[in-house]
Amino acid sequence: MDQSAQRRVPIEPQRVDAPLTSSAVLLTLALTDVSAGSDSVATVRGVLADLEDITKNVAFRDLDAALACTIGIGSAVWDVVTGAPRPAELHPFREVVGAVHTAPSTPGDLLVHIRANRRDLCFELERQLLDRLHGAVTVVDETIGFRYFDARDLLGFVDGTANPVGDALPAATLVDASDEADPNAHGGSYLVVQKYVHSLAAWNRLSTEQQEAVIGRTKLDNIELADAGASEQKSHKTLSTITDDAGVEHDILRDNMPFGSPGHGEFGTYFIGYTARLWVIERLLERMFIGDPPGKHDRLLDASTALTGGVFFVPPASLLAGLGD
Repeated sequence: MDQSAQRRVPIEPQRVDAPLTSSAVLLTLALTDVSAGSDSVATVRGVLADLEDITKNVAFRDLDAALACTIGIGSAVWDVVTGAPRPAELHPFREVVGAVHTAPSTPGDLLVHIRANRRDLCFELERQLLDRLHGAVTVVDETIGFRYFDARDLLGFVDGTANPVGDALPAATLVDASDEADPNAHGGSYLVVQKYVHSLAAWNRLSTEQQEAVIGRTKLDNIELADAGASEQKSHKTLSTITDDAGVEHDILRDNMPFGSPGHGEFGTYFIGYTARLWVIERLLERMFIGDPPGKHDRLLDASTALTGGVFFVPPASLLAGLGD
């Protein structure tokens, strides 16, 4: 027997800290009937309760492929799907309107984040989940992501450099039991997703030095550039660095995935942000789209358009498993 098949299956379907992989599927789903006690709600509850077993059934085919599945639940269906107390910060995505660019809020009740180092495993898990959910949900959006070269986005820059590591990772992504302000969210994570498409023509009209000034890092070797002054145009790196009123910096986990189709002229980045504090990402988006100071928006948006925006809460695996009781 192959040695990998003798190991225990390392499946934790609600692991927001699953490793970066070469392939991913992002599914935004809407329930067909959100009435309490409806067949749609019952079906969704049953699938969520069985998520660990469904994932394990596919993951067992290749334990080294790091298959993981994370499901977030939206504000509009949290009560009817879970019956659990609401996380304090869970609410619909708040549209951010700047002078030039807008971060839109778009529909979605469930967000399914499947990732693995094999595209076929992502495909198979998606197929099995949608077979089980047939008739209970409609697919609002399906995006197939891939890892591009050495963790770069389609604009050519390394993505996710500032992600927390080690002990800082759970602290940044999971609501801790010591957080008295959010007692109903312990062990879970807030999830914000946005689908961006890029104008490579507009981006490539900029020189490498201009692109580096927009991002805040060098393109070749990913070295961080100095921050701009308080009243000057800030880089994407600076605008997406969030500190609270006490000067404490708050990290988030980005699991962004490039996607696209050269044949259709589509080039994009799917932003995936996990956080223990939703306000951190909301402040990040305000700084990007409105600017800091206001009027000096993130110049990355001049070549990148946000098509979607959704907020979800990723509950602990034990809550999902209990939905079948």
